[in-house]
Parts: sequence; structure tokens; C-alpha cells
Amino acid sequence: MLKIGNLKIKNPLFLAPMAGVTDHPFRLICKKFGAGVVYTEFVSANGIIRENIKTLDMMRFTEEERPLGIQIFGDDPEVVGKSAKMVNEMFKPDIIDINYGCPVPKVTKSGAGSGAMKDLCLMDEITSAVIESTKNTPVTVKMRAGWDKDNIISTEAGVRLEKIGVKAITLHPRTTSQKFTGKSNWNLIKELKESVNIPVIGNGDINCLDDYKRIIDTTRCDGAMIARGALGNPWIFKEISNYLLNQKVEKNITLKDRFKLCKQHYQLLKKDKTEHVCLNLTKKHFSWYLKGFNGASDWRKKFMYSQSVDEIESNLESFEKYVY
Repeated sequence: MLKIGNLKIKNPLFLAPMAGVTDHPFRLICKKFGAGVVYTEFVSANGIIRENIKTLDMMRFTEEERPLGIQIFGDDPEVVGKSAKMVNEMFKPDIIDINYGCPVPKVTKSGAGSGAMKDLCLMDEITSAVIESTKNTPVTVKMRAGWDKDNIISTEAGVRLEKIGVKAITLHPRTTSQKFTGKSNWNLIKELKESVNIPVIGNGDINCLDDYKRIIDTTRCDGAMIARGALGNPWIFKEISNYLLNQKVEKNITLKDRFKLCKQHYQLLKKDKTEHVCLNLTKKHFSWYLKGFNGASDWRKKFMYSQSVDEIESNLESFEKYVY
């Protein structure tokens, strides 16, 4: 059993925080399929201290989602520390995670996200401020390998973070300049694992059970965090969970499975979102779910061209007849 601080985690499979994706409905679905820990979308420290309604809504969760982490990002240690205290008191998550991994320029240009990896002293200050503000909640970090290929600092940063008091580190071993191109260098996860005594979670290029097996065998990391590998494929958590539990691994996803998931996800979105947001998110997720079968392209187009939730529901009824 994995321990992060005093938190015991039975299943070391993590759903990564992803902007515009890991909202309440998608977290529930991934939990149902076997994710051990889920994360909210990453949220701005500035938005938190201003009590921005949209920001606060992104952090709301239900008890069935636990254990759950809330990930925050920012470039000002005082602001990030204050935001972490507010998150801890208002929402009481199981984990507070600091984002040192986002490579998007609008985040990194101020020194937030993976921009902090250009200044290890700033990273130290932000991390210390969060830990001091959240005494009873384990603080973790998700980070990249470094800014670019000439500045790989993940092991040095990890050693420093452990000394400050971080309880676990997730490493996505790409650089900021790579963004999501090229390959993850899993050897950096292995190097970090051999250099610290806290849990190390491997992340990057985990798209199936075989990838999971390889990253564990290659790096000896303590768990795996899945991000893009779960888009349109929450079944990946079931596949890996069944393997870990020595249960039968079902790799064949049927058309009925896809229909049932589309219907379930739509119903969760309809209950949780405004009609406009529900429509847009339904289209986004259905574009990922509806792949890999005869006629998939035509069905994707039907849903993508839907102008209302009524049209989505009508197309779902037609899709059900097609499936059954």
C-alpha cells in the first residue's frame, strides 16, 4: 500500500489534473473504472484568493471521489501559500499538489507552472509557503524534467523538495520546450526514484497496460499517473486495476461499452453543468469516445454538429438503436 504522508492509497493509479477535462463528471467516471486517486483541474492561486466563482467551482467535489487532490499554480510564494490555506480550509482535500509541470506559455511566462523550474529558489519558496500553510494535509508536486534539454534538473529539484517537506513527487520527464512532443525519458524517473526516499509517481506516455508494466519495471516508481492516455479511454484504469488485483484483464472495448459510457457521461454533464457547457463538453468527450469502429466518423459528425442538448439526446437514441 502506498503512503503519501499519512494518507494510505490502496490503488496507486492516479488521474492527472488536466485543464478542461478532469471536472467532477470525468473524475467520477475514472473512479468507477478504477482510478485510485483523482485530481481537479489545476487552479490559479490568484483566482482562489479572489474567490473567483469559476475557480471555486472547479474545486468542488463529492465524498465518493476521495482520495482527491487539488492542484494549484502560481508564481508568488505569499499568494500561493495563502491560496493553499484557503483550499485546505474550504474544501479539505486529501492532497494539495503544486503545479510545476504546465508548459503553456501564458502560465510559464510569469514563472508559474514549469516556469518555476528556471528558478529553483523560487520553487523552494513557493513549496515552503504551501507546506507552512497546510500543516495537516500532505503536499505533493508534479513537475517536468527541466526547461530544455540543456537544463535537466528534475533530480536536483526532487532532492530539494524532499528536504523542504514534500510527501511525494510526480515526474513527467519531458522538458518545457518539448511540451507534449517527442518521448518521455523514463530514465529520469528512475534516477529521481533512486535519489529520494519519498514516493515517486511516474507520468508520461502511459496509454495501455503494457506501458504501465514497462514504466514500473524500468523505473521502479511507486505508482503511475495517467493523463492523455485516459482521454476517451477511462477503461485504462480498469485494465490496469484488474491486472494489479490478479483479475481477468478485458482489453476488448465493445460498441455497447462505448454507447453506455457516452450516455453515462452525458447524463453526468447534464446534471452538473449549464446547458451550453454541457453541450460543448459532450462534443469534446464524444469526439474521443467514438473511435475505432465502423461508422465512427459519421457518428462523431452527428454529435459534433448538434446545436442543442435536445439534438444530443436525439442522436443518442439513434446511436442506441444502431448499437443494439
